[in-house]
Amino acid sequence: MSAALLDVRGLNKSFGGIRATDNVDLTVRHGETHALIGPNGAGKTTLIAQLAGMVRPDSGHIRFAGRDITNLAPHARARLGMARSFQITSIFADMSVLDNTLLAVQAHAGHSYRFWRPVRGEARLTRPAMAALEQIGLAGKAAHGAGELSHGEHRQLEIAMALAGKSKLLLLDEPMAGMGAEESARMIDILKRLKAYKSMLLIEHDMDVVFALADRITVMVNGKTIASGAPEDIRADENVRRAYLGEETSGNA
Repeated sequence: MSAALLDVRGLNKSFGGIRATDNVDLTVRHGETHALIGPNGAGKTTLIAQLAGMVRPDSGHIRFAGRDITNLAPHARARLGMARSFQITSIFADMSVLDNTLLAVQAHAGHSYRFWRPVRGEARLTRPAMAALEQIGLAGKAAHGAGELSHGEHRQLEIAMALAGKSKLLLLDEPMAGMGAEESARMIDILKRLKAYKSMLLIEHDMDVVFALADRITVMVNGKTIASGAPEDIRADENVRRAYLGEETSGNA
């Protein structure tokens, strides 16, 4: 886990007079689950948007899998193996769970969506799609309409689509948002299983989830990264406790 999969240096983005990201450095290693935490307005989602290519940085550099992707379009980053879940694509509610996952397989392979329906009979496409659904516990609902899924299952499907697209890095922006206790517990189990073979950058407000999943944690406040390290080091860091964790009384931010 020593090699860098994602390497961010000096990333800056301003909106008017607000510095959303202020000279941000960030490294995510191969095989690592890296959590990005901080209070509301810290710049976390803006940083994720820059990594995914949805927002162009004012300055700085982003390297992914050994390549400079600072100026690449979002679809080009996705082809290299970066998937922003849960905004990687729109889920088609009137299509089946399997067909949605097949679209992700086709997109990664560079195929047209135009004649997607016949691909159900192509094992080289359906095999990875079903394997991804199996990994996140939706194989039994492959034939169901995506619109029939619960909120938690919807997010599971989006992760399956990222897996089917052969992603190297998952950018997870608050994966537990809007979930009840049972759905959250199911998602935590899924992410724990994915840790064995998938690199992840996770934004999450629930500190219990963060400390249960993360190999390393980076803390952002007012657009700046103020600390980065192992969970036990972050928990003990007085600057972090004053800026963020010290505000916690129930484990949530």
